[in-house]
Amino acid sequence: MKTTAALIETEHLLGAHNYKPLDVVLTRGEGVFVWDIEGNRYLDCLSAYSAVNQGHCHPMIFKAMMEQAQKLTLTSRAFRNDQLALFYEEVAALTGSHKVLPMNSGAEAVETAIKAVRKWGYEVKGVAADQAEIIVCSNNFHGRTIGIVGFSTDPDSHDGFGPFAPGFKIVPFGDIDAFRAAISENTVAFLVEPIQGEAGVIVPPAGYFAAVRELCTKHGITLVLDEIQTGLGRTGKLLAEEHEGIEADVTLIGKALSGGFYPVSAVLSNSEVLGVLKPGQHGSTFGGNPLACAIARAALKVLTEEGMIENSALMGERFMKGLTDIRSNIIKEVRGRGLMLAVELVPEAGGARKYCEALKARGILAKDTHGDTIRIAPPLVITATEVDWALEQFAAVLAST
Repeated sequence: MKTTAALIETEHLLGAHNYKPLDVVLTRGEGVFVWDIEGNRYLDCLSAYSAVNQGHCHPMIFKAMMEQAQKLTLTSRAFRNDQLALFYEEVAALTGSHKVLPMNSGAEAVETAIKAVRKWGYEVKGVAADQAEIIVCSNNFHGRTIGIVGFSTDPDSHDGFGPFAPGFKIVPFGDIDAFRAAISENTVAFLVEPIQGEAGVIVPPAGYFAAVRELCTKHGITLVLDEIQTGLGRTGKLLAEEHEGIEADVTLIGKALSGGFYPVSAVLSNSEVLGVLKPGQHGSTFGGNPLACAIARAALKVLTEEGMIENSALMGERFMKGLTDIRSNIIKEVRGRGLMLAVELVPEAGGARKYCEALKARGILAKDTHGDTIRIAPPLVITATEVDWALEQFAAVLAST
């Protein structure tokens, strides 16, 4: 077997350098833990950006995957399969949706929603041809396709990739006055994350989304919530919109929709919005395939039946309190909801990366983001004992300064 150093060197030589991961080479996972090729165990505090909410290699999801893989994996949407209708039925019942459009990656779901709300704007709202506008927020993260990075404000995602598609207005996240001012007769949608994850787990001000919902309803604007990271239990609710007491017109889910076994995403909406798409106007060879549907059905089943959403709320509160109690002159703020947490460090700390390296040495894998912030998002199956152990490691690394 090659060593860690040898595998990293091979990646460096043969792979594109579009990621800068921590120097750990993982080979196995179970529950909240992963192991590297040298046998060292780590508590995963990233969960593959919330794709592994149900824990690594959940046995029931694995069983469903293996059973379906031996029967039928792919038909394309040229033919029907016996898993798709069941997937629709269960997703719709769980989320209260009227229509479901399955895709693969989260970015595909975002692109699908953009197409749908634009077409809805022309055919239903009556916006003049090619004049539809979508409002988005600064510091957003909705993916890295060419259509999406055009309205990103992150220089790494945006710069050097133009020209970009028009039709987007960017406003500050959490600023209801800026949102109100950006609305025009051509506004067809507001695409927004309930909590901005990649920006550093930025929670909006109280009442922001209630006011957004009111304005969207008043002006005939579709509210599109990107719940690809925040949804499916991550914040202690099935969907993060529940914290705000609102309901989106379009909801995007992905990542944990498969429990980390397969790329599965979906656009959830009503007949008015998704009904504008006719055969041939949108599609995906792999979207809605029987293997994806079987895996997603199992992933949703274990998420709800094993109490993972409730556990996220309880363990998130415990984790948040423990992080807040750490006495340190380098911690600027602790924030988040459920098990979607972040510790922002003061600029004088010298960036979050070195603290993530120190946590790795103590058996914790966490991710730095936006320079000074440590993101914390363990699988939703984490126990109180594991939370307390993790807090000891965070305290040792952060309170020593």
